[in-house]
Amino acid sequence: MKKDIILSGVGGQGIISIASIIGYTALQKNLHLKQSEVHGMSQRGGAVMSNLRISDKPIASDLIPFGKADVIISVEPMECLRYLPYLSPDGWLITNLKPFVNIPNYPEMEAILAEIKKVKNHVILNADDIAAEIKAKRSMNTVMLGAAAPFLGFTTEDFEIGIRGIFGGKGEEIVQQNIDALNAGLKEAEKFYK
Repeated sequence: MKKDIILSGVGGQGIISIASIIGYTALQKNLHLKQSEVHGMSQRGGAVMSNLRISDKPIASDLIPFGKADVIISVEPMECLRYLPYLSPDGWLITNLKPFVNIPNYPEMEAILAEIKKVKNHVILNADDIAAEIKAKRSMNTVMLGAAAPFLGFTTEDFEIGIRGIFGGKGEEIVQQNIDALNAGLKEAEKFYK
């Protein structure tokens, strides 16, 4: 197994939590993991990204080369455009529809969506609305993880163990909200690939 994953978004949207769940899940399966993050501007709503490289063999570098990412998970639609050059030709782009407008010249959504739809394999969903519908607004990021789950090489049960490992200390209610969010994202994404 080998998966190269890029996570992107804006500070405060839960990118690091997604990376933690995936990383914890990989380690529970005795896989090798390399991770690099850029989150220095997160306090100001700046760009946040993480490279995750997972393999059953040792990994030399924590950075993903251009054209080699198997999956890009973006919790903000404009941010995914920054990393499109990293996506492999058969890779999957999974992005949230709801923008985080943090700059005065934020592009028109129609233009952003047009670029996203040029990607052969893409999933676009409104993770914020899905999280609100299941009464788990703060779990929008886990909705995104659920949407990407089929392309990451782990089962839903594997990710549930990861969620328990990361959020278990916050109580069963938080754990269950995140499991519900994971399953809601998975269900919504199925419309794009089944």
